[in-house]
Amino acid sequence: MSTEGQASSTEAPPRRPKVIKTNQQQVLLYVVLTLLLSFATVWAGRAMLHNSETLTFAVGGPDSDEALFAAKLAAVLKNNASRFRIKIVNNPDNAKALAQFDRRQADLAILRTDARVPPRARTLAILEHDLVLLLGPGNKKIKSLAELRKKKVAVVAENESSLAFVRNILDVPDGPDSAKIQMAPQGATLDKLFAPSSGFSAVIAIVHASKAVRDKAYQQVARRGGFTLNAIDEAKALARKFPGISDETLTAGTLSASPEIPDDDLDTIGLQWLLVAQSRMSLTTAGDLARIVYENKSALGLDNGFATRIEPASTEKDAFVMAHQGAADYINDDTKSFMDKYSDMMYLGAGALSVIGSIFAAIYTKITRIAPEKAGELATAILDIGERIEHAHSLEQLECLQDELEGILRGAVIGLRDGTISTDGLDTFKLGYEFVRDEIGMRRDYLKRHAGEAEKAAREPSPPQHDDSKVVVVKTAQSA
Repeated sequence: MSTEGQASSTEAPPRRPKVIKTNQQQVLLYVVLTLLLSFATVWAGRAMLHNSETLTFAVGGPDSDEALFAAKLAAVLKNNASRFRIKIVNNPDNAKALAQFDRRQADLAILRTDARVPPRARTLAILEHDLVLLLGPGNKKIKSLAELRKKKVAVVAENESSLAFVRNILDVPDGPDSAKIQMAPQGATLDKLFAPSSGFSAVIAIVHASKAVRDKAYQQVARRGGFTLNAIDEAKALARKFPGISDETLTAGTLSASPEIPDDDLDTIGLQWLLVAQSRMSLTTAGDLARIVYENKSALGLDNGFATRIEPASTEKDAFVMAHQGAADYINDDTKSFMDKYSDMMYLGAGALSVIGSIFAAIYTKITRIAPEKAGELATAILDIGERIEHAHSLEQLECLQDELEGILRGAVIGLRDGTISTDGLDTFKLGYEFVRDEIGMRRDYLKRHAGEAEKAAREPSPPQHDDSKVVVVKTAQSA
């Protein structure tokens, strides 16, 4: 066999298609990354829906009704596993608390409607009503507030702000007459205030409506004929003059059932205690807070009666303090459903998860298996065989090339079946295979034809050879 034949027989074996290769460490890495992605997705969704939000609640002193209510609200939120947390900030009085709220240093506060209302305050709920009770000694009737302007009047209330309120509704300017309107001494009873020695012509009590119906002191004093409850006929006029004042109606027997006080429905005025939030508070937060307050009214009431009859905020446009839009949506049942709130976010989230999933699927494909080889890429190996055909000078060399070509075809068929070879470029592969196959056939015919001619020439005898060494050249002389 010739040297070229030996070189051809030692060439590299036919190219085989790639097969699936699995690396355990890479698979483990993929599993870990998938778990981390799942955990991050769940955590992000949970954080989005249940992320804790701390709200600052500005209140007066620790023993004030506002502070006690704030503590009750904080406990309710905690017991209901709400996402809200309350941070209570105490102030010397409620006026200071409202000033803090006005400086945007608090999210929540409680105000009475005779106070200066911060412009950014929006109502979440009506916590309490204060009633103004006009009381006269014994059977004395007080026909109007005007007749009290120059008389000595005792104001029974929980804070000094009520004194300014009474002077305001009595239209008593600063001066000697205003000094006659005094805060009643702490702990003073109606009996003492109406005693001749006190000198008071009337008592104006500003009390929580929920507390007034529970207070038995009125009934005990009434049985002794100690006071008369008078109507405030100017109630509607005062409500129009002072927007924070509301006209109220005391039903018969409100203060005392026996004797019945009042003995008939009676007009008076009142004030409201409002739970307010900053106008910039989100609709969702305000709506959720309003819902929690309304649904837990029984748990939020104080022992002294404050906030035991919580009411929805007024959603009228002419309300003294406008309702927060989030609370108004809940009150009017205009709150969005879960899908309405989060449909856009869910759509974007689904798209993001789809992209992330595609990325991880691509990573999985890369690290756990080799991508399928294109059938068109095998045409390069086939053409390489075609280039070596002209250098095959024997049938043995040509058969080696034929075997290599058939090996590539067999591997391609198996790869197409197993998925390790894609159909991309399959037409190119077929064209290259047919071309090289025909070239091998033509080269085989050529080698066979030349081999036959050589064999025939070897069988035929060689022509006789002439020995010129014995040839004698005879020259004849031609006669002249």
